[in-house]
Amino acid sequence: MDIHIFNKKNSLFNQFIAEIRDKEIQKDPLRFRRNIERMGEILAYEISKELNYKSIDIQTPLGVSHEFVFEENVVIATILRAGLPLHQGVLNYFDSAENCFVSAYRKYNEKGDFDIHIEYISSPSLEGKTVILTDPMLASGASMELAYKAILTKGKPKHIHIASIIGSTEGIEYVKEHMNADNITLWIGAVDKELNDKKYIIPGLGDAGDLAFGSKL
Repeated sequence: MDIHIFNKKNSLFNQFIAEIRDKEIQKDPLRFRRNIERMGEILAYEISKELNYKSIDIQTPLGVSHEFVFEENVVIATILRAGLPLHQGVLNYFDSAENCFVSAYRKYNEKGDFDIHIEYISSPSLEGKTVILTDPMLASGASMELAYKAILTKGKPKHIHIASIIGSTEGIEYVKEHMNADNITLWIGAVDKELNDKKYIIPGLGDAGDLAFGSKL
C-alpha cells in the first residue's frame, strides 16, 4: 500500500488543516465545510496525477490541439454523513464521476462501548473502475475497513484511493494490516499519534459530522 502524507511538506493544505482544527474558526460551519471541500479539491488534483491518460485531438477555432485526458472510469465513494463536504470537493474536479454512498454508524451499548455498523450502500457497479473513497477522519480504521468491504460487494475495482484529512497512527496501521493490497493508495493530510477512549483522534478536530452539519441525538 502506497501512503502519501501531505503535511510532511509545507503547502496551502496545511493552512486549511490549521483552520479546521481551530475551535474558534469551527464556530462557522459554512467555513468548516468549505475548507473540507477545498481540501477535497487538492486531494483530487494529486490523485489525478496517478491515473492513466490517453492522447486526443481537440479542434479549436484555429487548428487542432493534441491533449492528454484521463481514460479511467472514476467512482467517488463516501462514508455518510461526515464525508459529504470532502466528497463534494473531489467531485468538483472529477465532475463526470459516478458516485457511491455508504452509511456507517457507531452503535453504543450500556457500557459506552460501540460497534460500527453499515446500514446501507448506494453504488453503481465498481467492476474495473477507479474508486476514490473519502472520509475526513481515519480514527481506528474500523469504519474504513467495513466501508471497503461493503463497496467490494459492488464489483472489484481496478484501484482504490482512500482520501482522508486527519488520521491516527493506530488507524493507519489498522488499514495497512487489514486492507493492504497493491491496488490501494492512502492519501492523508496529517497524522496524529493518539486516540482517546471513545476512539476520537487527539488532538484531531472533534466530530467532523457535527461541525459540518450540526449535533445529533
